[in-house]
Amino acid sequence: MATSETLIAHLLELRSRLLHSTVALLLVFLCLFPWAAELYTLLAQPLLEKLPKGGQMIATGVTTPFFVPIKVAMMAAFLVSLPYLLWQMWRFVAPGLYAHEKRLVWPLVSASTLLFFSGMAFAYFAVFPVVFGFITGVAPQGVAVMTDIDEYLSFVIGMFMAFGITFQVPVAVIVLVRMGVVSVEKLREIRSYVVVGAFIVGAVFTPPDVVSQFMLAIPLWLLYEAGIVVAAWTMPSAGSSG
Repeated sequence: MATSETLIAHLLELRSRLLHSTVALLLVFLCLFPWAAELYTLLAQPLLEKLPKGGQMIATGVTTPFFVPIKVAMMAAFLVSLPYLLWQMWRFVAPGLYAHEKRLVWPLVSASTLLFFSGMAFAYFAVFPVVFGFITGVAPQGVAVMTDIDEYLSFVIGMFMAFGITFQVPVAVIVLVRMGVVSVEKLREIRSYVVVGAFIVGAVFTPPDVVSQFMLAIPLWLLYEAGIVVAAWTMPSAGSSG
């Protein structure tokens, strides 16, 4: 009976947290909705700046001009409300954690969120101008570069995810070391394989120009090294013999 009551209490708590999160997300979305078109223009700015004079983006679907800005507004609402969503998640899981787990989880979640935003910002401000400059620059003479707005959104989201996940490497390294899955010494030993893997990832998830591949591979490698440094610092005994 006690187990059943505990389960019901957990389910009610989960429902409450999900309801709060959903309401927050919808409120932010409603606030951003009037500026959905402007948000898309801001998102498309790196490509618009690289298009030839008179160049423009196109919409091939009947409903695309309406729904694509809505998708961008929803994505922006999720990013804006993400700290609150994470806080709701934290309030749900925190009562079941030990004190030392609480001290570890919240900093890691905060760092992970900050790193994901940093990866998105790096893609938008540093990578996109290079990628779109390359794409528009290699177009054959007489070919007008006119990208569909829905395809552009899909490309941008894919790049945001690639760089956002790449920037999670330090957190992943720290977690693996703290869980005892791998030692700092082993991470240092496989450094050369990680460098090769970073360039393979860069080749797979970026356009075919070498510059953008380097712009993903090098941060991935440097973030791996940063993860090793932080892991060794937080666990001196693990890094003392390296």
